[in-house]
Amino acid sequence: MMLLVLQALATWGMTAVIWFVQLVQYPSFARVDPASFQGFHGFHSTRITFIVAPLMIVEALCAVALVVRPLRLTTTWEVWVGLALVVLIWASTAFLQVPMHQRLGSGFDEPTWRFLCQSNWVRTIAWSLRAGLVTVWLQRALEQSELFG
Repeated sequence: MMLLVLQALATWGMTAVIWFVQLVQYPSFARVDPASFQGFHGFHSTRITFIVAPLMIVEALCAVALVVRPLRLTTTWEVWVGLALVVLIWASTAFLQVPMHQRLGSGFDEPTWRFLCQSNWVRTIAWSLRAGLVTVWLQRALEQSELFG
């Protein structure tokens, strides 16, 4: 049960963060004074890493653990879909978002910013799907527990 709780906390945490980033943080990049953008972006990148890195690592470790030792309340295809979504998220981060952030680190560039905002929907949707999947697992766990006799 602890594995499922950790998975849920990490996944829901990242789902909340990614929706905030998608709807508030990334759009705000275009509103920063170009002369201040480089410092702003450096601040954003450093601070957001302290939040997302631990959550992403815990989420990925839990997803792998669930494939290796599935819970009785999960099906084989569910845990593999969950892991595939984590792989998609990490690949999108590494190959789409990180390169765009590296470019923006030198200063605001509108085409780069637009690509960052648009490509981030991959992670936003993938984390939302993971949150739904984890919620189903938690619902099953609650239904099987003594709480609902």
